[in-house]
Amino acid sequence: MERKKVTVPVVMAMKRKGKRIAMLSVYDYPTARLADQAGIDIILVGDTLGMVILGYETTLPVTMDEMLCHVKAVSRAKPAALVIADMPFMSFQVSPSEALRNAGRMIKEGGADAVKIEGGICRASTAKAIGDAKIPVMGHIGLTPQAIRRFGGYKVQGKTGRGREAIIDDALALEEAGCFAIVLEGVPWKLAKEITEKLSIPTIGIGAGPHCDGQVLVCHDILGLYDGYVPKFVRKYADLKPDILKALSGYVGDVRTGAFPSLDESYDDAKDNKKDR
Repeated sequence: MERKKVTVPVVMAMKRKGKRIAMLSVYDYPTARLADQAGIDIILVGDTLGMVILGYETTLPVTMDEMLCHVKAVSRAKPAALVIADMPFMSFQVSPSEALRNAGRMIKEGGADAVKIEGGICRASTAKAIGDAKIPVMGHIGLTPQAIRRFGGYKVQGKTGRGREAIIDDALALEEAGCFAIVLEGVPWKLAKEITEKLSIPTIGIGAGPHCDGQVLVCHDILGLYDGYVPKFVRKYADLKPDILKALSGYVGDVRTGAFPSLDESYDDAKDNKKDR
């Protein structure tokens, strides 16, 4: 049975109905197809691709062109899931007008359904400018990876009284600015629960406990494919790396010994007339 397209109103209604939202970060066409077949509600083409796919140490070097390449690939899968494009570092911080221009590229060129920006009160005017152009915006507060130079690393946010109030204020400001949902990353679960109860829009947690309206993880993390640091909040649902290594090593061995290809895997002029692929 073909899935109906997940839209922004559908996602917002899921909170009202008490239905948990499953969001996943993926970066290419085949994985987007698999995620969609699995029933994922929201596909995030995250700037984490800088670390997971491109080999950068952080998300900071990722460019608009690099993001657009992957957003396009995911969009070509035509998923029923809502496709959200992450706005990379310095694509939206300079001015609301530049942010709007870059967000428009994600929709017009990339084929995304919405965009995501990091930051709270300081980005409320930017979120409003993008939203006023009828481009749906998801917010992202708490541990915002594009601010790790200021944080001094990937550290839990909102552990102090002042920090808690600042994140609550950020969430309320983004809701007022018109964001349709907010990612809460790396915050204590009690704070995430309080924010979730205060907001009329959905919260999507990542390292924010079980009381958010939805959860997001990186596909490569849950499949055991990423070699870098994996946070405590990641649950590994498969460990594919050994199987992939075994398959690749087997191929290398067969090539070395001449076991691959066999004559059955080779073309015969007298027999093979049709196009193979």
